[in-house]
Amino acid sequence: MPDIEKLKSQITGCWLGKNIGGTLGAPFEGTKEILDLTFYTQKDLYGKPVPNDDLDLQIVWLTLVEYHGLYRLTSRLMGEFWMNNIIGPWNEYAICRNNCQNGFYPPLSGSCNNEHWKWSNGAWIRSELWACLFPGDPDSALQFAWLDASCDHSGEGIYAEMFTVALESAAFVEKDIRQLIRIGLSKIPESSRLYESIKLVCDCYDNGDDWKTARQKVVELNSDLGFFQAPGNVAFVVIGLLYGEGDFSKTICTAVNCGDDADCTAATAGAVMGIILGEENLPEEWIKPIGRSIVTVAINPHGLLPPIPKTIDEMTARIMKQLEIIRTEYPSLNEPPEDLCSQKEAERIWNKSPYELWFNIDWGEVGVEYINGPWISSGEACQIKLHIRNMTMANSEVRYRWRLPEGWSSSAKTGAMGAGYFCDTAIDTDLIPSGTPEEPTAIVELEITCGDRRIPQIISVPMQWKNMVHYPRLKQDKDCPRLPLVCSRMEKLREK
Repeated sequence: MPDIEKLKSQITGCWLGKNIGGTLGAPFEGTKEILDLTFYTQKDLYGKPVPNDDLDLQIVWLTLVEYHGLYRLTSRLMGEFWMNNIIGPWNEYAICRNNCQNGFYPPLSGSCNNEHWKWSNGAWIRSELWACLFPGDPDSALQFAWLDASCDHSGEGIYAEMFTVALESAAFVEKDIRQLIRIGLSKIPESSRLYESIKLVCDCYDNGDDWKTARQKVVELNSDLGFFQAPGNVAFVVIGLLYGEGDFSKTICTAVNCGDDADCTAATAGAVMGIILGEENLPEEWIKPIGRSIVTVAINPHGLLPPIPKTIDEMTARIMKQLEIIRTEYPSLNEPPEDLCSQKEAERIWNKSPYELWFNIDWGEVGVEYINGPWISSGEACQIKLHIRNMTMANSEVRYRWRLPEGWSSSAKTGAMGAGYFCDTAIDTDLIPSGTPEEPTAIVELEITCGDRRIPQIISVPMQWKNMVHYPRLKQDKDCPRLPLVCSRMEKLREK
């Protein structure tokens, strides 16, 4: 772990760089053309940064860490905090909230009903917190980046946060940009579009192409995905880092001048440079117009305890406090990793199912893995694998039984398996629905009994009928125009 004062400077620099880049790029979010910015374009910022949802979600996660403890975070807990504290109505944010409300907690909340946004930019833009909590330890940061990203993304959207968190974490101990990119690339599959896009930028740089040529090649490679997608925009960040050549101003301006999700790319490039340079080496001309305050836009202002930090310095102090707690409770984290490019943890995450739900019960955990997703159709079997984690101190027999709705069936309605203590055990089963659905979501109860216990644990397993969706509609109440009322609506989609 770096010395305390240096670490504090790097964390402060991270958040200052985040605010600087986000403010620089905010007016140009979604721009499809190449830009030519050299400084802020806002006439008067009044000493405050532009509100930035990239930072907002990290404040929510910091509060979650403070309240529950870092290693007590679970996918279900992340989903609960999302529903109650993240009020941003945009794209994958709203999809995550709606999925969780229907019982589809992460990672289902990111992989279901989210085809257009699952590869988008919402996850990698909020990776700095995990990097700051694990400075110089990318592999430890990865598992929390996955917890975060799987709330509202899947596939390339998750890989993007794995790349940025690894690069940012390593930046606390490694200053060479090219080596940082190698470390980030080691955490994502070589077969991914993200890897291909970043490798393309590196090749352009090595071949002597200018940044505009590299940018155009990235756009052409990802033309099938459209805009606001992670592979192209993370590549724009890498363009900024490589062609910026260690200069803060040149780095963030090159990133923002690539266009598209310009506030996000500049903010992440700024955060990386803030970590590398430290607070004291950031140009004052970039800091003075926006000051050190935090302005939020996507957080429920009444839902967080402790409250939203008002300044960068307050946020840094709270992170430093958590670092002290984490390093005291888990002394092994004080030992630096031997290989920053190790793929062991990354490969474990790559192999995780995007279609699983975990339930905590009295004596362990039960995982429901939907082999082909949680979608059901009358007469068609939905294949399911049940996972059991026995956390007692004894080997036990575990029995299950589906409580089937009327007309439903299963080729394996009941079953039993041996479960060794602190071991994972799995068994295959299925559900075969019947009838005409009246609601998009179906709930099936599952009984789980361990050993000689007479009282079963009962969990509710959610599924969704194919070609149906349940989603909230926001409308303004005429008597309270600022209060959005959430109205449920069921809509049957036309089959293609």
